[in-house]
Amino acid sequence: MVPKHLFTVLPAIAFALFCTTAITSPVAADTSATNPWAGTKWLIRGRLINVIPDESNGLLGGAPAALSADDAIMPELDFTYFFNDNIAAELILAVSPHDVKLGGAVISEVLLLPPTLTIQYHHPMGAFKPYVGAGLNYTAIISSDPTPAIGGVDDWDNGFGFALQAGFDYAIDDEWSFNMDVKKLWLNVDATVTAGAIPASVDLDPWIVGAGLGYRF
Repeated sequence: MVPKHLFTVLPAIAFALFCTTAITSPVAADTSATNPWAGTKWLIRGRLINVIPDESNGLLGGAPAALSADDAIMPELDFTYFFNDNIAAELILAVSPHDVKLGGAVISEVLLLPPTLTIQYHHPMGAFKPYVGAGLNYTAIISSDPTPAIGGVDDWDNGFGFALQAGFDYAIDDEWSFNMDVKKLWLNVDATVTAGAIPASVDLDPWIVGAGLGYRF
């Protein structure tokens, strides 16, 4: 398994590449003749993503709680609207199933809906188009299945969080493109553990690493 901390360097690398190419590529080259992205209004992408929780222990009845969640791989759908060739808004939709553990034992299975809205800056350079973005995430708990024999989590509170994003698109032809994307979410959720109805708080703070195809029009 790839160590989780490896993914903490990916956004920094993507951002460094973005800054380097933005500085070395003249804006004057962004014409319709050299920029296949010119005039794009909508971009719809399908990605395969890996959600990697980077959780911090919360409190369980006032004491540290070793709550954790496993990784999850699933499809993601996003819609991007371009206000102009550089500024866009992206809405990211996916569901994320996780096994929640307490001290290493699975105590609940939970299904999350974490829609995320980011405002992005794109820098087209011919077929290659890196971008960075920032925005808000709202995570809703769709369902949870506690493990009564152990004392599972049977009550979750939804929560807001901030999001940062870096990635790139590469035009395959006039409509289709390849995409790679990395997001970092700061997300805190409150939970109630069945055993004694004890409240707990945990920062999931996941990394979301994905790749897929986009269709623009």
